[in-house]
Order: sequence, then structure tokens, then C-alpha cells
Amino acid sequence: MLGRPGRYRQVAEGVEVKEVIVGDGEARRRYLLVRNPREAERDKKQREEVLKELRQRLQALRQAPAGEHARAHCELRAHEVLGRYLTTDKEGRLVIDEEKVRAEERLDGKYLLRTSDDTLSAEDVVLGYKQLYEVEDAFRTLKQTLELRPVYHRKEERIRAHVLLCWLALLLIRVAELRTKNTWRRLRDVLQRVRLGSFEGPHGRFRQRTELTQEQKALINALGIPEPPRFFEIVPSAEKSPATHPDEKGA
Repeated sequence: MLGRPGRYRQVAEGVEVKEVIVGDGEARRRYLLVRNPREAERDKKQREEVLKELRQRLQALRQAPAGEHARAHCELRAHEVLGRYLTTDKEGRLVIDEEKVRAEERLDGKYLLRTSDDTLSAEDVVLGYKQLYEVEDAFRTLKQTLELRPVYHRKEERIRAHVLLCWLALLLIRVAELRTKNTWRRLRDVLQRVRLGSFEGPHGRFRQRTELTQEQKALINALGIPEPPRFFEIVPSAEKSPATHPDEKGA
């Protein structure tokens, strides 16, 4: 489908589609090649990060002692993520499979749909599939991220409360994703880097958060919430008064 002639046209914000018809009569098949530029950029960035780590691991592998080289070679080749970009050269050394990389670049941000219903417009097919994906993704989030199941409650009101809280959490996740145009995983990874440190010295104790990065500030601004204060719980040390005897009185 990538090699078939045709132009992409935008059917929704961030969604482009190219329609391809293959065959005639009963053998006729209608394909929709969908492209999301934002997802394509994210796929590219993730692959670049993986390849950067892979190059570092290959460099370390070449410098590994002879006794450790074979084991490190096997571990890297069998790696679930890094191993997919590896091949061997004529001398049996692990190298990056550039053809594999170029093949994946063509697929960035794309997926393929097929339908036999000619009454549906390309917009209906693509947006209907997108809605189906979002519903399925919501169930995955409820079951995995929010741990809707298993439920270890015996009373009905507690089970209902548990499900309601998970549903409200899912609603907050979707609102955050729509406002920031980012995935929840990305939001969590970026914002959980904000740390709060506790410090204590001769003049007292206080708690201070780390300085926000530009990306963290942008996400907080998009969410419409104020930045957390820089300092929390500033407690100065108590001044020590001179010791006096209980029976002593002032002059």
C-alpha cells in the first residue's frame, strides 16, 4: 500500500488518509492507509533513542574482555527491543541493520484499514476505528494502569465505590491527554521527575521542589493548573534561651 499511487488527505485533526482500491468485482478490496504526523514524530524519536542506546552497547561490546564477550553478544542479540535492529556482518560481528531501520521509517505513524463496505466514507471508517481503539485503550487503562481488577471487596457499596473511583481516574487521564495532546505515559514520565527534597540545617528545616523544565512548565500550563510552590514547610530553628534555675527570679 505504501508503494501505491495516491495522495493523503486530512479527515480530522492529526489524521490523514490515502484510499487504495485493489481488484474488481467480488475480488475488489478497499484499503485505507492512515497517517498521523504527530505519531510519526513520536515513533521517530523513540527509535532514535533506541538506536542511540544500541550504538553505546555495541561500542561497549567491542571493548569487552574475551571472557565476557560471548555472553554479552548473546544477551544483546536476544534483547527484546534492541535485538530487532541487529544483524551480523561478514565477520560475525553485531552491527545495526540499516535496511530494517529504513523499513521502519516508512511505517512511522501509519496503519492500514480494510473494508468491504462502499457506503461508508473514508472519514467514517477511520474515525470509527479510532473511536473503537480509544474505547479498547480505556479498558486497558482501567484494568492495568488503574487496576480495576481484581477487586478484593465483599460489600456491594465498596465494589461500586472502587469502580467509580477508577472511572473518575480514567476521566482525569483522558482530560489530561486531550488538553496536552500527549499520552498519559508521557505525562507521567515527565511530571514524576519533579522531586521534593527535605533539607535541615542549624537555622531550621524546609522542603524545596526541583526547578521545572520547559516541558514540565508547558504541560502544567496546558493542564490549566498552577505551578506547585517552590518551597514547602519552612520551619526556623527555635532560639535557645539561657538556662535558669526554677527558684531564680528576675531582678
